[in-house]
Amino acid sequence: MRRTAGLRHPAVSSALAALALAGCAVLILQLVQRQTGTTGLLVGMGLAMLPLPFVLGALAWLNQAARVPLRHTLFCLAWGAFAATTVAIMANGWASDFLIAHQGSSRGETLGAEFATPLIEETAKGAALLVLLLPVRRRLRCRAERTCAVLARRSPAALRRSAHHLRPRRGLRSRLRPLPYFHRRPRTRTRARSNPRTLAAGAVLGGVTACGFAFTENALYLGRAFTDDQQSRLDSIGLGATPSLRDFDGTVHTFVLRGLLSPFAHPLFTALTGLGLAVGLTTARRWLARLAAPTGLLLSMALHGTWNAAAGLGTHGFLLVYGLLMVPCFAALVCFAVWVRARTARRPVRGEHRVGSVVP
Repeated sequence: MRRTAGLRHPAVSSALAALALAGCAVLILQLVQRQTGTTGLLVGMGLAMLPLPFVLGALAWLNQAARVPLRHTLFCLAWGAFAATTVAIMANGWASDFLIAHQGSSRGETLGAEFATPLIEETAKGAALLVLLLPVRRRLRCRAERTCAVLARRSPAALRRSAHHLRPRRGLRSRLRPLPYFHRRPRTRTRARSNPRTLAAGAVLGGVTACGFAFTENALYLGRAFTDDQQSRLDSIGLGATPSLRDFDGTVHTFVLRGLLSPFAHPLFTALTGLGLAVGLTTARRWLARLAAPTGLLLSMALHGTWNAAAGLGTHGFLLVYGLLMVPCFAALVCFAVWVRARTARRPVRGEHRVGSVVP
């Protein structure tokens, strides 16, 4: 009993999280294999791996400024690849069936792709950041706070008012898990802005989560396209002819669209959620702390819904949305990453002093 009581809560929570993610991995693997087949699953996973090093490399470059621990990035990657995709596949299926049953086939599919899917997927991906912030051990009230509480109950009115001001204010941010890269600055006018490291950490965590989600989603779509192309080829020419690249036009088209043109689409969407949460946790402005996280989530949903709606506008409509919306947003994200790296590189390392400064 003493050994069990001395077990640390972070170790227990880490073990439970690993078991839950392993169960989601087995479940999502079975769900994808049902829709693609074994061969389609292997081909889809192989093709989905190709853009992964470039996206993770860019996020690792940005993480040099954010300094997010490896265990947190691995958790977000696994959450996006296993847990978020499991929730998204199940919830998207239920939402699609509900909308088709009540709105008709064409209108139900349109509403599902433009509204229900962004809402479900961005919420599932953004939940990884909230899980990281959950407290892993019980916080005990300090002796000074208990003393203030006793004074507030047993003292006269004037002393009760003084004790009320002495007690620390309880809010949502004070109850969350304190993380070094989401450290809140002092509430002063000169330091009301968020730290560049904090903003970079939010973008890195959101981007890594979306990178895992995009990998599993690409494996599903590419495996399904390969299975369809293989079946149509068998139906048309049979087994005797030698296969060519023209026999797999659907697979090539899907890979060009998802692996070459938009490998940073999902990381861009969820990076907005991470940025909003980072600003909300660290800013000293109360109104901004309340609006930043919901605004970031709504912006990610809106951008995701616009991207899904562009697929139904034809080739010219898709290229127009891609050139006027996605390219500028991606360029803004690149400029943000360069700005963060430049700001963090200017700051002196802790323990060093500037030239000409007086050391006491």
